[in-house]
Amino acid sequence: MFSFRKFQILSCAALGQLTAVCILATALFLASSASAQPALGSPADLSTLTTGADIFQKACQACHGADGRGAPLSQTGFSIPLPDFTECSFASREATGDWVGIAHQGGPLRGFSEMMPAFGKALTKAQLTAAIEYIQKFCTDPAWPRGEFNLPRPLLTGKAFIEDEAIVTSSLTTPGNNVFSNKLIFEKRLGARSEFELLVPVGWEQNFTGDNWSGHIGDIGLELKHVLYDNVARGSILSISSELALPTGDAASGWGKDTVILEPGLLYAQLLPADAFLQTQFGFELPADLNKADREMVWRAAFGKSIQEPNWGRTWTPILEIVGGRELDNAGTTQWDVVPQMNISLSKRQHIQFNVGVRLPVTDAGPRSPELLFYFLWDWFDGSLRDGW
Repeated sequence: MFSFRKFQILSCAALGQLTAVCILATALFLASSASAQPALGSPADLSTLTTGADIFQKACQACHGADGRGAPLSQTGFSIPLPDFTECSFASREATGDWVGIAHQGGPLRGFSEMMPAFGKALTKAQLTAAIEYIQKFCTDPAWPRGEFNLPRPLLTGKAFIEDEAIVTSSLTTPGNNVFSNKLIFEKRLGARSEFELLVPVGWEQNFTGDNWSGHIGDIGLELKHVLYDNVARGSILSISSELALPTGDAASGWGKDTVILEPGLLYAQLLPADAFLQTQFGFELPADLNKADREMVWRAAFGKSIQEPNWGRTWTPILEIVGGRELDNAGTTQWDVVPQMNISLSKRQHIQFNVGVRLPVTDAGPRSPELLFYFLWDWFDGSLRDGW
């Protein structure tokens, strides 16, 4: 998911590749501040640069300003405001590789303006990476977790990273059970390290005679998540969550528990070599009324690997989840499931995604049927549903 809502132009000077508007803006800027702004080098000069600071100064500063806040519109001549790289909420959300892709291929790579030129012929990937790492330092607040932890979302295992998203998750049982259940999920980031989540279960169930379907609303959930620890050098992030399930569903028809349930949990993610990752979740379900629901322990783990098409194209992420749960009361049994799945980025901006998989029971496979699971995800911070295609 490419978090460049405000990102219209990453830099402004790759000689021989700039648009006519950018060339004119640079010329006007240099003419008005020749004593403060070094002249842009030739392509040969750019090829000799090695430090991120030098590359930014020669290839980016004319439009983005020495402080990363963006040069004034009166100097650049652009009608679209330039991004502010000092704004951590914007600058911290995506991985370095995503920023490098935009700088290398240009704005249209992610559905942005062609006024963002491609630097791939003027600067190497190593040079662009150095420049992006320098740009990331304009966000000086270390409380914001790095975008490297913005991993693809598994079907069942929660994410430790916090985001602004809307998701519709669905499950369809095999023929004979005829239940179609969904969760409408809305996530809102609260500052640097917290997130609020609203979950609304809805679904349809066919009656025993098979002649009609009835709709239901389940127990609505309210969740808070907070990042306890993150270290991009070690590739680790740890978060705590607490969900409160409210008794809004119809318990008589199996669409609710008829009691408040508290669900505390821990979420951990580990970056692995070659764009692989591990995401885990561990928690409890603690009902207020033990006569209406049992206490349960749940654990989930998702191992995946992101595979990107050449030149920063569409991302395909195969994931295998292992899901377990055990009732803590009444000598309950332990249940295990495996969930093979595939996550696909649909839009160029990667802010709209689709994931599909199958939940296969490992234990109690007779009473429990396989389920088809899928979701549609919209990272609404990155743009509208119409943007980035």
